Amino acid sequence: MSQPTSPSSSSPPPAPPPPLEGGKLILATIAVALATFMNVLDTSIANVAIPTISGDLGVSVDEGTWVITVFAAANAVSIPLTGWLTQRFGQVRLFVASILSFVLASWMCGIAPTLPFLLIARVLQGAVAGPLIPLSQAILLGSWPRDKSATALAFWAMTTTVGPIAGPALGGWITDSYNWSWIFYINIPVGLFAGFITWSIYRHRESPTRKPPIDIVGLGLLVAWVASLQIMLDKGKDLDWFNSPVIVTLGVTALISFAFFLVWELTEEHPIVDLRLFAQRNFLGGTIAISVAYAVFFGNLVLLPQWMQEYLNYRSVDAGLVTAPLGIFAVILAPVVGRILPRSDARVIATVAFILFAVVFFMRSRYVIEIDTFHLVLPTLLQGIPMALFFVPLTAIILAGQPPGRIPAAAGLSNFVRVFCGAVGTSISTNAWNNRTILHHARLTEQASIYNPVFQQSIDQTQQTLNLSEPSARALFDFQLTTQAAMMGLNDIFYISAIIFLAIIPLIWITKSTKGSSGGGAAGAH
Repeated sequence: MSQPTSPSSSSPPPAPPPPLEGGKLILATIAVALATFMNVLDTSIANVAIPTISGDLGVSVDEGTWVITVFAAANAVSIPLTGWLTQRFGQVRLFVASILSFVLASWMCGIAPTLPFLLIARVLQGAVAGPLIPLSQAILLGSWPRDKSATALAFWAMTTTVGPIAGPALGGWITDSYNWSWIFYINIPVGLFAGFITWSIYRHRESPTRKPPIDIVGLGLLVAWVASLQIMLDKGKDLDWFNSPVIVTLGVTALISFAFFLVWELTEEHPIVDLRLFAQRNFLGGTIAISVAYAVFFGNLVLLPQWMQEYLNYRSVDAGLVTAPLGIFAVILAPVVGRILPRSDARVIATVAFILFAVVFFMRSRYVIEIDTFHLVLPTLLQGIPMALFFVPLTAIILAGQPPGRIPAAAGLSNFVRVFCGAVGTSISTNAWNNRTILHHARLTEQASIYNPVFQQSIDQTQQTLNLSEPSARALFDFQLTTQAAMMGLNDIFYISAIIFLAIIPLIWITKSTKGSSGGGAAGAH
């Protein structure tokens, strides 16, 4: 084991600093929450601006999507490094450095004159953002009293759930009303404020540091398999998946690198990622449950506005506003969950959340083409309830019993799996929707033949009613049929999502009860 920087390696670790109180606690929580919000907002705010960015920089939309891909890949690589980086530099220094570096990278994104410059800035932005979410959990848990750790996690959950939801609407509004550069510039004042307040309050509360050897092989393998798999997932649909030699190469690279990574990290004395955390029942069950749930949730969150824009003629900003009510109950109920969690079994609350998710997705599986805005918004509004009920309890389960020094590593690894599963869920959902749409389209066209008198009568009636030529009438029919097939395919995805949420409930119950443990890792520290 690596030696701490203290004079005597046999001396006990220093006691953690006492919790913050009063206004200092409130201000510190706001600053840490803003840094987290700034990060999660950037995972989705650029999505709706890609066509505009591509046009301004003189590249195709397909090339412009690399703005999203490179950020996600760099972010996915850096998140699991949080535990190792914290050991070397300390929680506070690493957190503040990540905030200020994120501000710098955001400024570089805003002034980017060319696509290569923007991509370099986005790689930097994604890389330095990795430690923000895991460290925000660790810092908040150390700032709040032991019996209030669930409340701390509730405030953290409010920012991580609202950010991805607000991103598309905010990004669409800024792009339409101002300039796409401002989707990056808005991070500058927020980040400077959060960094200044965090350093002012926490600079004397630094965590102990040590200097473990650098696991160069593990780091190289991590970069190889995560980056390869992330790029494969993001570009797979555009390149026709495994019909493309590029995708095949990326897939083989990811598979081989991942296999070597597992073997190396499990046998290395000082691994860059502590995979031994999965030997803990709560960490294993909680991480898998929250990651699968997030994959299904995030995959559907991407599909819904895409369907509204393509088939219901919603503008990007309007589609974002339809999904925005998801954050209402998530924000209102998060503090309530924080109050009841210490007196409740987190597994029960998470189970209720998964059941409610299943109900919401079943409601969506009944959508029709003629649906109005109210019936689009209603399930989205109700979905905020299980959103508030599943993030905090599952995070409490994952971090329960972790000593303070191990929370950054545990939070980093669990967040990496969750975020990475979100990317996987998006690719799977998009591909599955496309495949189901093609299937339904084929089935619906089986009877669309000139030898079918009913079909031919329908085409004739359309020609007479709308004064169209026969080719135009057939084109209109095909458009209507494609729209119906897309609706049926999307309903299939919603229905399957409801089943998945019910199917993963047993994962929650392989964990140990956290009732009475204050719902957080700090509570179980010893």
